Amino acid sequence: MREKVNLITEIENLSLTEKVVMAVFIPIFALVAGAEHIIAKLTGSTYNEVNIVVYYLIIPLSWTVMVDYITMLPFLTLMYIIAWIVFLWKDPMKFRDRCDWAFDKSVDFLLWFKRIGWNYVVSSVIICVVVPFLIYIELVYAIINLK
Repeated sequence: MREKVNLITEIENLSLTEKVVMAVFIPIFALVAGAEHIIAKLTGSTYNEVNIVVYYLIIPLSWTVMVDYITMLPFLTLMYIIAWIVFLWKDPMKFRDRCDWAFDKSVDFLLWFKRIGWNYVVSSVIICVVVPFLIYIELVYAIINLK
């Protein structure tokens, strides 16, 4: 079982630079997690379900649509959708249980970054916000510069 982190104690032990990073990243983390909680409440889903649908389905699907547009070959999106349909159809687990499992594995992945000095909040913001944002920038740039 994952050890629970006391964020206050962890922040008190940080250097000034690390405290500045946390001062920027905590509000971003809170905004994203808060939005997912609101969506979960509005849709009657769990936070874990919303998180998995957003990060494993919606965001990658939007990327496949953009790549298909850039390449003018509409195959990646279709393949991605078919893969999801087959996965959901053949998966023996209930969707909620699968999302809980996938969320736990995602948390484990994000906690792995403690090895390089990132706590859960920092790794979440970098991996789940910054990296997708940079990918969107590159894809939008490519779309804008199509000839």
